[in-house]
Amino acid sequence: MAKRIDMTKEVSADYWDDACIKLMKQDRILKKIIPKFKDTGVVSRGDPFLTLARSIVGQQISVASAQAVWNRFEASLDKVNPKQVIAAEFESLKAVGLSGRKIEYIKDLAEHFQNQGLSRTKWHQLDDKSVIKELTNIRGIGRWTAEMFLIFNLKRPDILPLDDIGLLRAISINYFSGEKVTRSEAREVAENWAPWRTVATWYLWRSIDPIPVDY
Repeated sequence: MAKRIDMTKEVSADYWDDACIKLMKQDRILKKIIPKFKDTGVVSRGDPFLTLARSIVGQQISVASAQAVWNRFEASLDKVNPKQVIAAEFESLKAVGLSGRKIEYIKDLAEHFQNQGLSRTKWHQLDDKSVIKELTNIRGIGRWTAEMFLIFNLKRPDILPLDDIGLLRAISINYFSGEKVTRSEAREVAENWAPWRTVATWYLWRSIDPIPVDY
């Protein structure tokens, strides 16, 4: 989902400026793209439940549709938190535009946070692969959603979401003159971005959609 960032939320990761300098030295395409966008990079709400819930809402629908559904979802609750989501009636959530499957996923996510002690502090102590493994054990959270969490909540610097259609499209446009690219080809291009693949991904997203993604 994408909307203009409220700068009262968390600021971007402390590695961002250094990563931008190094990426512009390493990659001729990023050298042109990065200076076009002057904001502070990835900005997170800081709330892991919100990040994951927004990711579930945004699965397999357009950015605009996802934002519209999220706005109605948010307005239907006093506050978006596990307790409120668990208490919400199925029909009231369906009325905001959520599919039955997504309602099941969001409620299951809320149950995990409420009853199983999911902890941002714990996730900060795990490496990327371990976080992905733990999150994908929750219904409705696949690798893409887990990677969005690593990027937008934990602000990990070297995440390459090869399941992301927008990233593949941006690589196609910027590196292959619009020709369709495979994941293998995208991974080969991204080797030049390590260990700052999160930052490179962010700017490639921006190259095709100037409004920054916000989870």
